[in-house]
Amino acid sequence: MVALISVFLSAPVSAHLSEQNQNVYIENEKIRLGFDKKNGTFAVFEDLSYHQSLLETPGKVESPWQVNLQGPSGIVSVDMTSSSHFSFEKTDASTLLLHWQYFHGVKNPDFEVTVSVRLEKDQSFSFWKIFLNSIKGEEIEKVIFPKITGLKDLGEENLAVASWMGYLLKNPRSYFLNTNQKYFSWPYPGHMSMQLLTLYNPDKVGFYASCNDTLSYRKNFAISLDASNNMVYQIDNFPEFDPSLTAYSPAYEAIVGSFKGDWITAAEHYRQWANIQGWSKRSRLKRGLVPSWAEQTALWVWNRGKSQGVLSPAMDLKKRLGLPVNVLWHWWHGCSYDDGFPEYFPPREGKASFIKQVEVARKQGVRPLLYMNQIQWGTSTESWKKENAFRYSVKDINGKEITTVYNIFSGKAMTTMCLGTSFWKNKYASLADSAINNYHAAGIYMDQACLSYMCFDSTHTHPLGGGNYWVRNFEKLTEQIRSQSKGEEKPVLSGEGVGENWLPYLDLFLTLQVSKERYAGIEGWETIPLFQAVYHPYAISYGSYSSLLTPPYDELWPEKFAPTDTLQLLDKEFNEQFLMEQARAFAWGIQPMISNYKSFLATEREDEINYLMKLAKVRARGLKYLLHGEFVRAPEMQFPEKELKISKLSIYAGREGKRVTELQNKYPLIYSSAWKADDGMVGIALASISDEIFPLKFHVNANTYGLPPSGKVFVITEKGRKKLISYRKGEINIDFKLSPKSVCIIELDPLNNNPEKE
Repeated sequence: MVALISVFLSAPVSAHLSEQNQNVYIENEKIRLGFDKKNGTFAVFEDLSYHQSLLETPGKVESPWQVNLQGPSGIVSVDMTSSSHFSFEKTDASTLLLHWQYFHGVKNPDFEVTVSVRLEKDQSFSFWKIFLNSIKGEEIEKVIFPKITGLKDLGEENLAVASWMGYLLKNPRSYFLNTNQKYFSWPYPGHMSMQLLTLYNPDKVGFYASCNDTLSYRKNFAISLDASNNMVYQIDNFPEFDPSLTAYSPAYEAIVGSFKGDWITAAEHYRQWANIQGWSKRSRLKRGLVPSWAEQTALWVWNRGKSQGVLSPAMDLKKRLGLPVNVLWHWWHGCSYDDGFPEYFPPREGKASFIKQVEVARKQGVRPLLYMNQIQWGTSTESWKKENAFRYSVKDINGKEITTVYNIFSGKAMTTMCLGTSFWKNKYASLADSAINNYHAAGIYMDQACLSYMCFDSTHTHPLGGGNYWVRNFEKLTEQIRSQSKGEEKPVLSGEGVGENWLPYLDLFLTLQVSKERYAGIEGWETIPLFQAVYHPYAISYGSYSSLLTPPYDELWPEKFAPTDTLQLLDKEFNEQFLMEQARAFAWGIQPMISNYKSFLATEREDEINYLMKLAKVRARGLKYLLHGEFVRAPEMQFPEKELKISKLSIYAGREGKRVTELQNKYPLIYSSAWKADDGMVGIALASISDEIFPLKFHVNANTYGLPPSGKVFVITEKGRKKLISYRKGEINIDFKLSPKSVCIIELDPLNNNPEKE
């Protein structure tokens, strides 16, 4: 028996000692990282606080980096297995240097790679950096680093990615396998609006991946399954494409860490870093540079076509609402949409009529943002040839322009223009000058603004390929547009999507993911307000596709494809989808919008329009939260769900062939969020789309929100502000009946900052 016990006890000790001898470690109080002493494989990633491993045991040698070289016959990949000599140096308990030399497959015999991994005290995050030396003569397509293979299956996983507003994918491994889409990549700056990706199970320790780039260098974040179906995370870094370079190291570190929680927890971690960066300090909203009318907009109307179908309905809705209503205006231009850009002028209804109607609307307090795509030029236009536009377009690594057919009806293509050329900046700025100073637009909606590209055209004046010239040139463009403004009221510049890099340059950010189902359906990725959770007080987000009518059809598109049901009432079974989108926008701190609004909707869809106006009125009373407040975790509440009919229908989606237009999915009937104002008060936003009364019962500990132990609770509705209860000893117990289709803000006021009649 004694002998058996001795064997039993010695086995794990031997295994542990073997592992210790095989790996070199760095660690602090929070995490422990281990790398194979023989080759540098990332072998151990342990959260010490919760005694949990985040890596599968390596089944084979896995390189934590990869360099792709452009060769005569295509891409040649070099990684640590291409090296014949590896060494490491542990400079202290928290810093490790890994060094590879003597490579085959490269031109320069002195080519070498060094990786630095460091920890900081009391943090469960590690900081990774790569150095490439003696690279002269090599044409580097990209440097993949870090490349972390074998992320442990946490069970009931969620993948949250900062793709514009934010996406959440449940059970990503199963989704990747079932859809046979095993690789997802997001460019930054661009669709990757923040440098944040996380894989987590809220009941376990999750994987946190980020980057501390403050200069907007182009890179891709990616997650995938490899050939063995192991989960892989990587960043694709893009050096300047210049064979004369002798060395390369990114001007930033990759961050890899562990955390306990969910996507909100990850956002809170990222926010600590993000809110002290230059783009936050120079945010136009924070600096008070956003024109006041844009801040005060209670409701947006997104209509298309001539002024009679755009401005008149908006003025009608403003009268009904009694609050500021403004317009996002598409198809005002003289060219066909999505193929005739940038031949915007004169407007399709003529210059005189256009200016007259804009002035009429502005006298009624309705201001238009005019659509002008910020990077596309139609290749079928006369101006494309006449102005030799090809010369100033973005070129890929093979010298070809980036051409896309967006317009499924005309089939005509558009080409992406290079923002790094003075020609395109001057061209676009001159168009904006006409729109603002000659046609009296209140601002420009710069479609595709929150994107960036790499250009390899050697005749342009920017570095080839990688770099941070795109965002720097966007700054120059917006400065040029604003400097041209001749009116007392400065123009508003809006972009599509959101992005931390554009906070100092744009006044508004269009967040269409609120209505993702209308253009992308319901499969897989769900929209979450991840960007708002980090940057809400620094950026005004607005908009949705939310509509009660079928989409319009551009009168300049081919007549033979024109549907017969444009701007007709959608079936009533989709009314709940409209309400759901509006409730989401309200709860997520987004300025509301209705698409394709017509005056007859006030009677034909009276309940839905009344709900929209109620929501706008409540929001207008709670701007300290829903415009300027910081996102905080809402109290735990359980809400009923319902299967809703979903229409996948936009100007393109569901408009040709046998594409799916009607879907069904389960959604909450009540949406909630919580926001902390600058004065310390907390507002809990609630929007119900249910036909039933809901008994709202929840508990809040005042310490959770940093509130004093006593105060009062109010409820803000469209009718005003009313006291609910007083609280003492830090315990706040809410017992409140939420009426059918009601919208409100429950306000925790420890100081009774806004005394009113109670």
